[in-house]
Amino acid sequence: MSLKASFISIAALCAPLVMSSPAAAQTAVSPAEARAVAKDAYIYAFSMLENYNTMYKQLADPAGREYVGGFGKFRHYSQLYTPENRDVVTPNNDTPYSWAWLDLRAEPWVVSVPAVANKRYYVQQWVDLYTYNFAYLGSRATGNEAGSYMIAGPHWKGKPPPGIKRVFRSETDIVMTLTRTALNGPDDIEAVKAVQAGMRLEPLSSFRKTAAPPAAPAVTFPPYDVAKARSHDFIGYLNFLLQFTQPPNKSEIALMKRFSTIGIGPGKPFDASTVPPETLAAIDAGVKDAQTAMAEKVKVTLSSNGLFGTRADLKNDYMKRAIAAEMGLYGNSLVEAWYGGYVGDGSKPSTIHFAPGQLPPAKFFWSMTLYTLPDRFLYANELKRYSIGDRTPGLKRDADGGLTLHVGHTSPGPDKESNWLPAPDGPYSAVGRIYGPSKEAMNGTWKLPPLVPVAAK
Repeated sequence: MSLKASFISIAALCAPLVMSSPAAAQTAVSPAEARAVAKDAYIYAFSMLENYNTMYKQLADPAGREYVGGFGKFRHYSQLYTPENRDVVTPNNDTPYSWAWLDLRAEPWVVSVPAVANKRYYVQQWVDLYTYNFAYLGSRATGNEAGSYMIAGPHWKGKPPPGIKRVFRSETDIVMTLTRTALNGPDDIEAVKAVQAGMRLEPLSSFRKTAAPPAAPAVTFPPYDVAKARSHDFIGYLNFLLQFTQPPNKSEIALMKRFSTIGIGPGKPFDASTVPPETLAAIDAGVKDAQTAMAEKVKVTLSSNGLFGTRADLKNDYMKRAIAAEMGLYGNSLVEAWYGGYVGDGSKPSTIHFAPGQLPPAKFFWSMTLYTLPDRFLYANELKRYSIGDRTPGLKRDADGGLTLHVGHTSPGPDKESNWLPAPDGPYSAVGRIYGPSKEAMNGTWKLPPLVPVAAK
């Protein structure tokens, strides 16, 4: 995904990332305090840095395969994701993606959507730099009618012009959409392309047909380096991003003041070589503490439901926000999609049996998608079947009306292959998604059945 704003030079950010008055900034904090602050700051920053990884690929690297073309431009994919697509982990294989980023500093943007056939599901999920889902357009949220909506940043003041159905406000100057449009098989590609082509982005001044305001300063994106993002240099990346989150949310003013004791602040450069060695060692220890705490939390987080949403939904639980990014960036809010799943071993064939009347309760549709571990990408297989669900051609029901899925590395046999989800000869993750989940799915009354090993013959 990508980003824009007032600039910090690459040389300043990725070479020496200097702090103003580094000695003064560092002498006031003890190593023990620096370690504790760094731990909390890394957890706070993790999802934002994962978002920046995508942002950099999509906005700042024209030679990269993920490049979308810059701010204010949709890049549409009309084919389903394959194992070759690696710009986001745990990709949804049900609905081709459309990506776009907006820079809201100069003025709001207007997103217009076409009328979409009632039988087709689509959703525009809008995400801010914190990775909060701050706005939704689409089948569930706004319906399938045509319309124009405005996305405005934290500094915009004014009234929307006629023709705008609703204004969505973002806390951050840069936002992105991960838009999904349901594809009902290979014969449906042209219809999906038509829906995507009807989605438009334009600055508010263009929509109003008035003169454009002065452009915001160009942004120079610091090259993303995963090793730096996992070290004390996460501070440089976080500082770059924080300049697009001003003013800070009122609930975080005290937190930002605490973070400033280790050199964190909007737009501040950060140079590890100017930090006292004992303080830098403490920051590194705090980063490791955070990584350990996150790893332990991941082990006991069995569902991503409730990990994604607005700031109000997450209640400033930064560990929850970090785990959401670790498990699968850009998950939908629970009201839009329910997630659940399994961890298994493809060398041990297993089944998932839905009893009669207990299939996933979806208003729109449901699926089960398989990913390799630990990388969480789609598994390449000869059938080119990466997911299975209620729209899978040829899926066979049980005699009693239930449904049994087969998961494993080897085929369960010709009579069962229609219900087979191929898996690697080793660990995998299978993620179930329910689009338009029922109340029973959302409150936990309905649950996924267990993954049951097939008894050896």
